[in-house]
Amino acid sequence: MPEGITEDEVRGLFSLWNNALATLDPKKVADRYSKTGVLLPTVSDTPRTDYASIEDYFTNFLKLKPQGEILESHVTIGKNWCEDVGIYEFSMGATGKKVKGRYTFVYVYEDGEWKINHHHSSIMPEGIVTAEPITKDEVRDLFQLWNGGEKCRSGKFAVGVRRLSN
Repeated sequence: MPEGITEDEVRGLFSLWNNALATLDPKKVADRYSKTGVLLPTVSDTPRTDYASIEDYFTNFLKLKPQGEILESHVTIGKNWCEDVGIYEFSMGATGKKVKGRYTFVYVYEDGEWKINHHHSSIMPEGIVTAEPITKDEVRDLFQLWNGGEKCRSGKFAVGVRRLSN
């Protein structure tokens, strides 16, 4: 039976996992998961539901040399379990790329230590794509098209549009 765990200690469990990533050893990372651990990974559509499949995932993922940092964390503590959900960012040492993601870690106390029982990770949704600015001439051309005109100064709108109102 575990002693009580604090919110800071729950957040510290991420460091154990992140340190395992730093070894670039998929076995050390897979060892951070419980016997019944489930990984719903970021860069694979396949749920990983046993040690071998979790190790397999990290065999490929570790080639990127990832190191994570928690940006936002929300902790819940229960009896013999705890959870940390939020936003993290990975720096990929192999490429220099940074990737933000949402995460959920649910930990259980197993064999004298806290292990990951459920880990879900997903890349942050892409930002809203903004339209390119439009010039006054393009606005005039669009108005002309709307009214049935087919001649455009900009050349960008070369198709005629029939008047919608008859």
